Amino acid sequence: MSAIAFDLFVIGIYFAVIVAIGVHFSTRNRNVSEFALGGRSIPWWAVLASILASEISAGTFFGSPGEGFRSRNYTYAQLMVGYLLARLIVSAVFIPAYYRHNVVSIYEFLETRFGPRTRRIASGVFLLTRSLASGSRLWVPTLLLLVIWDRMNPENPLGNWEQFWFTGAALVVISLLTAAYTAIGGIKAVIWTDVLQILVLFCALGFSVFFLLGHIPGGWEGAKSHLTAAGDLRLWQWEGDAPADSTWGKIKSVLETEFTVWAALFGSLFVTLATHGTDQDMVQRMLTAKDKKQSAVATILSGIADIPVTYAVLTIGILLSVYYGHVVNDANLPMAGGKPDSTRVFPYFVIDVMPGGLRGLVVAGVLATTMGSLGTAMNSLATSYSRDFHFRWFKTPEDDASRVRVIKWSTLWFTLILIGVGLATAFVKAHNPELSIIGIILGSFGYTYGSLLGIFMVALFTRTRGSEFGNPIAMLAGFLAVALLSNLPNDLWKMLVGVHLYENPAWMPVIEFPWRIMAGTLVTAAVALCFRSDARNCAQSA
Repeated sequence: MSAIAFDLFVIGIYFAVIVAIGVHFSTRNRNVSEFALGGRSIPWWAVLASILASEISAGTFFGSPGEGFRSRNYTYAQLMVGYLLARLIVSAVFIPAYYRHNVVSIYEFLETRFGPRTRRIASGVFLLTRSLASGSRLWVPTLLLLVIWDRMNPENPLGNWEQFWFTGAALVVISLLTAAYTAIGGIKAVIWTDVLQILVLFCALGFSVFFLLGHIPGGWEGAKSHLTAAGDLRLWQWEGDAPADSTWGKIKSVLETEFTVWAALFGSLFVTLATHGTDQDMVQRMLTAKDKKQSAVATILSGIADIPVTYAVLTIGILLSVYYGHVVNDANLPMAGGKPDSTRVFPYFVIDVMPGGLRGLVVAGVLATTMGSLGTAMNSLATSYSRDFHFRWFKTPEDDASRVRVIKWSTLWFTLILIGVGLATAFVKAHNPELSIIGIILGSFGYTYGSLLGIFMVALFTRTRGSEFGNPIAMLAGFLAVALLSNLPNDLWKMLVGVHLYENPAWMPVIEFPWRIMAGTLVTAAVALCFRSDARNCAQSA
């Protein structure tokens, strides 16, 4: 059997198994709770695997090695500190509240606490933001196809439009296949395929590190001999990238730097509170556990398991920088802006250097991460839309079969939306190859999830503050604050017209993505606290 045939055999087995899982669960969804929450019968270890599969997307699989390749250190892993702290808060406060109110869509809790308007606005923010974030992730695995084409046709590289159509076709196929088993099998199919996918992913990462070390003379010690520049292998970064003399200058520099200890303690804390406490995509997995205790165990252990995974993917990037910088001189290495393309260097290594079979395993791992995060996004988007909007706006029969059918059709419609976002992201990346994958994915929800988290924080930590009138004002204020502090109006105007709309004052920071959700949360909560809740809602939520 040839190397390519062996790769295709490994990938084919993987696809056959996940489709079989979807078919297996197709007859086990008797009602909406079964389809959306698996009847709250999923064991904690499967929930743990599903949470990991959602977090470790293809963007992480390629984006994090890209960060390691670019920085040659582990400062990105500092964010794990906030991730762990946030999981403790989510497990102690958020999850018990959702179980207590027996919600399917977590935005039902906001209706109990405030009223229907807040629920619809929060759900609408989730639907829009999750569609953008998950759709942009969808484009990532097509990087492998571009690398394969470049290696097979070195004399005929694809142009921008050719890249767009080439990757677009693969994007559509992956999405429709994922939609098939998600719409057929519901959340049970998603979670049990996630268990398989996380096993494939761990094997792919482990083999990648082992294989790279075997191709660097002296292994890890040999690699360290080339990592002697300032900042190489650094674990912590306390100060910002820009030098500053004054106190405010140092604070401003920290806010304008992606990965520092302060971003780990505060920025990533708020990021994870938002993604794991107010995002239906993630919380829906947690609510499939039998009770709040098992959900908490899965949530906290997922944070612990994230640590070795993050260090593994960063180590891959660091080793790649040594391999291509000191071991081999490859003239065909993908370039962007006159430098090696950090987002494509790992897929290039997989296709160009790894042997058959192992290469197929890594490709299957990439597909696993993509389909794992995509499958739950489809299910959660369909569940939230159906529960928060469709069943209220349109006359739907009360029987369970009809309601499950609505969610299945909604899954297919959201698949088309995600495909559209993925194609748009592929188009932007093809014309701007220097863009960071991590920035694209995290940036999309950095503008809105602060507003969402701010309202949930007021709902959970107060009894009499926040109202149907004040909450929309607070959420809008949070969004505008983040947009201003991140220079969004200026960036959009420059992209459309080619010139800056205005010049920021020198004292004003342009905050990086780890700080956006924190800023939006604080502004939203501060404004919402100015309004008093309706007495009836206070009594219902008590």
